Amino acid sequence: MKILMIGTEKLPIPPILGGAIQTYIAGTLPYLSKVHDITVLGISNSQLSDQETVNGIRYVRVPGMVFEIYKEHVVKFVEANEFDLIHIFNRPRLVLPIKNVAPNSRITLSMHNDMFNPEKISPEEATAVLEHVSQIVTVSDYVGNVIRELYPQSSAKIRTIYSGVDSERFLPGNHPKMQKRRNEIRKAHGLENKTVILFAGRLSHNKGVDRLIRALPDLSKKFKNLALVIVGSKWFSQEGISDYVAYVRALAKRLPIPVVTTGYVAQDEIQNWFAAADLFVCTSQWQEPLARVHYEAMAAGLPIVTTARGGNPEVIIEGVNGLIVKNPEDPKGFVDAISAILSNKLLIKKMGEEGRNLAVSKYRWDRVASELLKFWEDSMQSTVTELTDINTISFEQPEQVFLTKLKDKAYSQPESTPSIKSEKKKSKKDQKKLDKKSKKEQKKREEKLKKEQKKLKEKLKKDKKRKDDKRKNESA
Repeated sequence: MKILMIGTEKLPIPPILGGAIQTYIAGTLPYLSKVHDITVLGISNSQLSDQETVNGIRYVRVPGMVFEIYKEHVVKFVEANEFDLIHIFNRPRLVLPIKNVAPNSRITLSMHNDMFNPEKISPEEATAVLEHVSQIVTVSDYVGNVIRELYPQSSAKIRTIYSGVDSERFLPGNHPKMQKRRNEIRKAHGLENKTVILFAGRLSHNKGVDRLIRALPDLSKKFKNLALVIVGSKWFSQEGISDYVAYVRALAKRLPIPVVTTGYVAQDEIQNWFAAADLFVCTSQWQEPLARVHYEAMAAGLPIVTTARGGNPEVIIEGVNGLIVKNPEDPKGFVDAISAILSNKLLIKKMGEEGRNLAVSKYRWDRVASELLKFWEDSMQSTVTELTDINTISFEQPEQVFLTKLKDKAYSQPESTPSIKSEKKKSKKDQKKLDKKSKKEQKKREEKLKKEQKKLKEKLKKDKKRKDDKRKNESA
């Protein structure tokens, strides 16, 4: 099949600037491209060609960073090319404009966080998106369940495919290939004879590394020769100083133990820091979809302390490859969990080994690719229930046409959308019955629709002004 994989507008592919989605794509491509004709569409970057073919995979890169700009270029590319299946990563708002110009292509979604939340996409647009996608794959049960709770009718289309890791690159520090690098890093940063606790991730309130730092004074009283390594910056490769970064650094300076802050570490170097550590701690405060650092820590043979947030606990067998902090807002939870592991050297070794075994047996990229291939195969065979006809939507004024479609739907569907399975069974007679809903229910839907119309009209007006201003600036 001819398959198009569409990345997000934020980071380029391959992951030269990091990114979980970009790493996911890069990890699976060597296996997927052996079976299908793959084109990868992503954002342009000064370090990468706008078009190139590498190992039989075609890469096309267009302007990004701003969603509306990226969407415009993505739609133009799709309109000029034909694909059997289009796999969109984490941007459900691309589905309708793409379906409008590629009505014969099957569309699948790969969801990596809560992009179906009402503040990210209107309920009406989300409902239409869910009708027009063949299937949805999520990186954790948590992400899938959030979509199911918001839109129960989507349940039959959703499946979880956990992400993966290169277990030949992320290796334990005692592995022959990593021993030298581990020793070099530890010597260069004064970490020799230390028990190194590693945090890797963005430096933000959501990621919550400050909780770990605040736990360390108590831990340092219990255990000698501790050290902390913080790998990461405020946002992937951006090294600026935010208020939170300044706060974290100020806290770290007051610690009675050595602290190493690396800033952003490139993808081809990050595995060395995992090999140099003895324990990995994820301090996420938000409902994290499932941080991929868990897979990397497991592959590196590190015991894991993580939080009961979002999908993070799904890859932890408590007491086997790690421990879960139930209330991560309180630093004491990290004190207790880390103490439980560090106080038992046999447990440290056993957890590391079990994590490594899980990474090799369950979380390699070939397994991810195999499940994704089956997912695509099933998607081509599945029946798509398209209740909202978008084939006539104009690209120039999608919001206005979409408003008309929403109005039609308001009189033909009940307040709570039925399941996909039940929709298939509906006859024309059933639809006529829905039209006879009480005036009271119709009024509610009309009021709801008017509010949504107002929002979309305001957005349309702002977009038009932005485009007009842009034209004026270009002609000046």
